Amino acid sequence: MKNIVIFGAPGSGKGTQSEKMIAKYGFGHISTGDVLRNEIKNGTELGKTAKSYINNGQLIPDELMVSILAKVYDSFGKEHKGIIFDGFPRTIPQAEALKSMLSERGHKVAAMIELDVPEEELMKRLVLRGKESGRSDDNEATIKKRLTVYHNQTAPLIDWYEKEGIRHPINGLGDVDHIFADICKVVDNL
Repeated sequence: MKNIVIFGAPGSGKGTQSEKMIAKYGFGHISTGDVLRNEIKNGTELGKTAKSYINNGQLIPDELMVSILAKVYDSFGKEHKGIIFDGFPRTIPQAEALKSMLSERGHKVAAMIELDVPEEELMKRLVLRGKESGRSDDNEATIKKRLTVYHNQTAPLIDWYEKEGIRHPINGLGDVDHIFADICKVVDNL
């Protein structure tokens, strides 16, 4: 079982590379963004709560995210090939909660794959994605807020996973297939 945290700033390519890993390795995938957007679309209580945080460029409270995640993780059954955590954890307390939740099930995170992309490239990608997808959170003002939140609250996870001994930095610039080949080297050696 190879549970993987795919890590990087908004627009770094986490979703794209997750799809490629799913196709090649048969992993499950938990995108907190997709889970939350689905809850919002369905108008659930969780969705309404989440929407107020997202619209302000803020992170969802930890206890709320971990309980959602545990439910989705358990839906894959006990014997899966591994799950890609995409968009979670975003803070050190979330990383600790994820480690604890997996440990309770006799599982662990095998690797944190970090997609490293310069900020000016992230802005270009996200503005383009907003135009193509119509995602309301991909506008310049919200993107700037999300990148600030990422740098202040999420980037400290890089050191946390380094200390855990499972951080694998990957250059997220360039050809999608070349980046994927670098990711495969990490996954194949787990």
